[in-house]
This record gives sequence, structure tokens and C-alpha cells, in this order.
Amino acid sequence: MIRPATIRRRAAIAVLCVAAMVRLKPDTTADAGSVRLQADLFAAEQTRPLYIQFTPASVKGALYRPDAGPAPHVAVLLIHRTSNFLSHIATTELASRGFLVLAMNPRSDNNEAAVRFEENALDIKSGVEFLRRQPGITTVVLLGHSGGGPATSFYQAVAEKGTGYCKGPAKLVECDDALAGLPRADGLVLVDAHPGVSVNGLRSLNPAVLDERDPRKIDPALDPFNPANGYDPKRPHYSDAFKQAYFRAQAARMNRLIDLARATLQTKDDDVFLVVRGEGARLMELDPSVHHSTVKPRKLLKNDGTSVTQIVESVRPIGRGSEAQNASFTNGTRLLTAKSFLSANAIRARDSMDDIDWCSSNNSTPCALRAISIPLLVTAMGAHYFIRDNEIHFEVAASADKDFVVVEGATHGIRPCTACEQTPGQYANSVRNFFDYVQRWINARFS
Repeated sequence: MIRPATIRRRAAIAVLCVAAMVRLKPDTTADAGSVRLQADLFAAEQTRPLYIQFTPASVKGALYRPDAGPAPHVAVLLIHRTSNFLSHIATTELASRGFLVLAMNPRSDNNEAAVRFEENALDIKSGVEFLRRQPGITTVVLLGHSGGGPATSFYQAVAEKGTGYCKGPAKLVECDDALAGLPRADGLVLVDAHPGVSVNGLRSLNPAVLDERDPRKIDPALDPFNPANGYDPKRPHYSDAFKQAYFRAQAARMNRLIDLARATLQTKDDDVFLVVRGEGARLMELDPSVHHSTVKPRKLLKNDGTSVTQIVESVRPIGRGSEAQNASFTNGTRLLTAKSFLSANAIRARDSMDDIDWCSSNNSTPCALRAISIPLLVTAMGAHYFIRDNEIHFEVAASADKDFVVVEGATHGIRPCTACEQTPGQYANSVRNFFDYVQRWINARFS
């Protein structure tokens, strides 16, 4: 999950990139709800991207073209639920490899409380339609990094299956007919995608909370920061019995929160919805033994660029969670509304790891992948905790053409985990190796 400090830094970079590097003028020929702005130096859009204004005005994009070489015929669209992707690392990396790249920020940019997850698909629709209109473009590939995974996979599932996919009594929130007729993409690349912010929220809950109005009241037997339960910031040792009880209790608390949010909407159109101790209690962060590896031998992209097939172990370090952080309002409380909670941040479960009702939420990568048929590349970063989740994504995906690879020593942001290295430069090539792999995968299917 992209953290607020990272979002603010990326937003500042994006603004500087657009303001300092691109001189823009309006193009009055724009159509289909978007306004295109033409750069004075059109041929340098890899390093001087073109700002794209969509409708509604909160939806925006940055268009990157290769600085040199033949005109691209494959376009890549990347987007997240809330994060600023206008200067995402994939923009210049993929543009330099010959692709047209559209990085988008959705209508809920940097505002989790504003998320109506189903509506974000309309923003992706605007981007896909925009790319289809670009001269020479014959193929559109969606790229979902982190929370972009649920966003792009949901979009494609509805595009292929229609609105019946996102409706029904089992859904916490149903879509409406505005999502009918979404244009399909041609391929999907998942980049260390998580299973949904709904699932992240479930797994981040501290299940020891006894009173949602008072985070100080907790059950010590379920407190992940209680040394008696195995907490140790340097060497955690939670028992299997504690883990099982913890994961079941997380699901029970999530189900109670869902009932509270639904009760709120029985009497109000919406309201502030606080989830106390809702961050910093994800056991896979506190204890690297949770989801520590793939279950089966899988492809590992090594630092020297070669691939081997083996059980892939995460090299991630122990997380930095603390009781004080979890208990605080600033770092431990999720500030949502009842609607944004139910739309994107809630999912029904009986166990937070192994018994989740994946399709109760539309913000669910495993549910969406069961409905998608286009070529799929699933990737995981070897120094993060989504390796097993992405193996599950690969396992459940319906696509006949699907691939799964783990990038050795890469952080969630694709860059090398220097803190994980045993020798200097051990994982130094993670960025180049990853984007070279993506380039080969796209070209092998759409050249």
C-alpha cells in the first residue's frame, strides 16, 4: 500500500515535472470528455510528458512517448485507486523501451475517504478511449501496481463480463449501469499487486479492540504487541495457535465493522467512519514467517538477468510496527466514510488469510482475475510481502495465456532493497531486469 508521505512526494514531483519541463497550450480539437494539451516539444515526451485533463476535472494524466525510435503501436495505461502515478517509475522506463505510456490519477486522487471504487472504472475508460484515438496505437495494456491491481483487474472484469459481474446480493456495494459497455484492454500486467485494499484493511486490523469508540480497550490475549503473544521487534515468535486465533478475530472484527457501516447508511446518506487501530497490525509485516514464500516452485528473475525455477523466499526485513503507532490517531486510525469503507475497504471473511469471501467486495484482485481472459503477466517483488498473494493471483486467473515471475531483491516500488543485501549491489539490477522482462512479455504478444 502506498503511504501518504510517498503520495505527497510523488505529487510534488509530478507538479514540478509538468510545470518546469513542459510548456503547454490547449488543443480545441479534443473530444469524448477530455481536453488534450499539446507540448511545444512533442518529440521529447519521454522526458517532457504531456499533461492530459480528463472529465471530471479531478481526473488527470501525463502522456509519455519515446524520445527516439519508431512510433509506438502499443500503449500502456497505469493507474491507482488514490496514489499519484503521474511520475511513476514505469512512465519513463516503458517509454524508453518504445511504448506510449499514459499515467493517470483517478477522481479519488490522494483521498481514501472520497473513494467510490466502482466509479474509478469510468476514469480508466476515459484513458482507454483516449489511447485508442492516438495515431498508430493498436494495443492497450493495463498496468496495475499495488492498489492499481484491483483497479485495473476490476475494470477488465466488467469490460469482459458486463455489469452482472459487479452486481448481486452478495456484493457489499453494487455497481450501476454507468459501467455498461466498457472498452476492453488487450493485456494486463500486475506489478506486486495486492489482493485488494479491502483485504489489506482486513489484515491490518488489530483484532484485540473491544470497543470501536475507545482504542485503549483491548483484549491482551489478541494483542499483537504483547510480548506474551510472541511480539519482539527484532525476532518475533508468534505461535501457530496465536496466528490462527488472530486471523479469525480479524475477520470477526471486519464483519462487525461492516454491520456498523451498513447501519449508519440506514439513517444517513453518509457519515465519517473511523477505524481505530486499523493500521500497523498486519502480522505479515511484524513477522516475516507469514506468507514468507511461494508454495510451489516458481520463476525467479535473478539479479544477473537469468531465471531459475524454485520455491521463492521473500528477503524482506521485519516491519517497524509498534503499539504506540497502532494506538495513535495519526498513524493507526483510518479516516473514511461509511460509503468509502464499504466500497473499497471492506470484505467479508471468516479468516483473514485463508477464508475470505473474495467476491463480496468489488475491490478484490482474486475475484476479478477469475473473470478475465486477456493475456496476463503477474509479477511479485522479492523483498516484499505480496509474493504468496501474487502466486494466488496467478493460480486463480482464468487467462489461458498467463505468466508469473518474482523479481529478486526488489522492494514494493521495484527498486533494489539495499537493506536486504548481504553483499553490496546484490540486487542492484532489479529495475532494469523488471522492465526488460515486461518489454519482452508485451512484444512477444503484441509486436
